[in-house]
Amino acid sequence: FGSRVCCVDSSALELRLVAMGQAGQQRSGQRKFGKTKKTGVVKAKTTQAKTPALKKNLSPGSVLILLAGRFRGRRVVCLKQLASGLLLVTGPYAVNGVPLRRVNQRYCIATSTKIDLKGKAYDSITDEYFSRTKDKKKKTEGEFFATGAAKSEMPEEKKKGQKTMDADVVKGLSADMKSYLKARFSLTANMYPHELKF
Repeated sequence: FGSRVCCVDSSALELRLVAMGQAGQQRSGQRKFGKTKKTGVVKAKTTQAKTPALKKNLSPGSVLILLAGRFRGRRVVCLKQLASGLLLVTGPYAVNGVPLRRVNQRYCIATSTKIDLKGKAYDSITDEYFSRTKDKKKKTEGEFFATGAAKSEMPEEKKKGQKTMDADVVKGLSADMKSYLKARFSLTANMYPHELKF
């Protein structure tokens, strides 16, 4: 058995290479040195963030179902839209244990149920109301690993504010409405959200 010599037509090989095209590595084979293009400094446009528009079925007094967070599945009352675009909602706390909270409107379902807020304005509550105070002192190793660490309590003025704001909302609620707000929303078998009327 002698070694086989394979003869390939050079024109056929060239055609095959042209049909395949060039690989990515070869595409950048030629390098040009020096300035080929004038590059100017592009200044980024500074635009003010706009507050998102409310969904058409959302308005102050609407009952919402929360879809995310600690209180998911709970029904809450929408009070207003804050400057950041988030919604200010309350349980009320006395009825179902949901305090004043900020909620993104993407994570809630608006129902057709409405509660009369009697024209109450909640101007005193802004996004700054929810800002946290930072402790500047560093903990020692003993304090860091202490088992009975002191929990940060809600300030008394916020507790009072919660009660006064909720009092106006709770007054206008019937017994049926209170039980409706207490009930958690959940889906069971053969219940499809897109077929439900909220």
